[in-house]
Amino acid sequence: MPTTRRAFLTGAAGIGAASLLTSPAAAAAPARVRLTREEHRAVVIGSGFGGGVTALRLARAGVPVTVLERGRRWPTGPDADTFPTMARLDKRTLWYGTVPAAVRPLARLLGAPLDFAPYVGLLEPVLGENMLGVCASGVGGGSLVYQGMTLQPSEAVFTTWLPEQLDYRRMDRVHYPRVARMLKVATAPDELIRTPNYYAARLFAERVRKAGYGLEKIPMPIDWDYALAELRGEMKPSYTNGDCALGVNNGGKHSVDVTYLRQAEATGRVTVATHHNVTRVVRAKDGRWEVHADRTDDAGRVLEQKILTTRALVMAAGSLNTSKLLVRAGALGDIPDLPDGLGEGWGTNGDRIYAWTSLQEDFGAEQGGPVIYGSKDWDDPATANTVIQASLPPLGVNARTTMLVGFGVSPDRGRFRYNALTDSVSLHWPRNGDAGSHRQIQRRVSALSRGLGVLTDTNNLVNSTWHPLGGAAMGTVCDLEGRVRGQRGLYVLDGALIPGTTGACNPSMTIAAVAERAMDAITTRDVGTII
Repeated sequence: MPTTRRAFLTGAAGIGAASLLTSPAAAAAPARVRLTREEHRAVVIGSGFGGGVTALRLARAGVPVTVLERGRRWPTGPDADTFPTMARLDKRTLWYGTVPAAVRPLARLLGAPLDFAPYVGLLEPVLGENMLGVCASGVGGGSLVYQGMTLQPSEAVFTTWLPEQLDYRRMDRVHYPRVARMLKVATAPDELIRTPNYYAARLFAERVRKAGYGLEKIPMPIDWDYALAELRGEMKPSYTNGDCALGVNNGGKHSVDVTYLRQAEATGRVTVATHHNVTRVVRAKDGRWEVHADRTDDAGRVLEQKILTTRALVMAAGSLNTSKLLVRAGALGDIPDLPDGLGEGWGTNGDRIYAWTSLQEDFGAEQGGPVIYGSKDWDDPATANTVIQASLPPLGVNARTTMLVGFGVSPDRGRFRYNALTDSVSLHWPRNGDAGSHRQIQRRVSALSRGLGVLTDTNNLVNSTWHPLGGAAMGTVCDLEGRVRGQRGLYVLDGALIPGTTGACNPSMTIAAVAERAMDAITTRDVGTII
């Protein structure tokens, strides 16, 4: 159990300067806020893939672990109303009501209620120079809202874009299969695909074959029996109408909260502390680590401020927030002597999202999802890309549109920079970044849609990525196991560790596999010495 000491502070001054991660609601903190000091064996910031893997493997090695999650739990089950939907966007959608001005026009278009009061919602849009990054909050992190494409790159693509020393063949034999077992991945059954709701998936498959490309079913962390049960009328639609862009209300999705974290908590050694918004990380004079966090309510009001001291700190808050916290710590001198490459090597995973609209073909007002088929073009690792079809969530009208999503590979990288005037860290992306990758994806999606409607490249409207990677990359900032160079007891085990791309794949599988590989080494060498 942690050692706890308490005091009272006036306002928020006790934690220090205003943080880049502090919510707008935190500015309205009560006049007197309790300050609590705690000591922990190991602290993990973030509960997504990296945090979930870390918590489970440390716990099974006998280490008590405290996981700090800024968001809430999102329990699901048949006919639940846990998650918002695209047709009914509300305050659950956004982290503390982030950039509501950007969302209100979309909400009006969809006829959705404009309830964007501050809330510990699912998504945090992070606007940078030439790029909008999106990261998740909540127990389970990005696994709550990702479509679930569990893709493993080929050896040639992997070794072209990631360090060879990771040893792909061992990861292919040990770590990738371990992740697949934990997530219980499976492809959609044919009896489901044959139903009317999955016409868009079948049409995509037909167009892929007609264009001469390869076609595969995509492994997904889903119990497809839930979708079949929906078709039998045993629960309201969630999979079979594609209403899973913001989480699956019916359950059956093997996200991190119900796989890695559930097993971790079952050991009795893991505590997941929700509503803990980390604002600062500091290396103490004795070499241990201090984590400053605000404990909030659902609206972001600060109820308590905490300083947690630990000898082992694992950063797993996602590429954007792990990078921001560390870059700020280095700029303020909270962590002296951080590696020079910190904040560099950030990439978009080559994301590209298209809306495919057709008056000739009716994709369906309700399109079964989340993802059935994909097409890989991996023969040349230097230009590898993958295109998948994703269902358009039900909007209340038939937009005669479905979605095509591409993942590519690109050498282009962005960076994070600290601004002392605003005490904030911002993301900077080159104006024409990923142009080569985008041309490869554009060529393929154009071939698929040729003669059958029009494509809208949503990245030309808002250049965005749902798969931010890098900022504290292996090989420069960290070793291959996520140990930050020169910083004993500090680890990065999330997307920030990955240098910009996971090889034309959704990143989740590789992030988890790299974390599994790292934890094999850390539990063998670091537990009992550093941790």
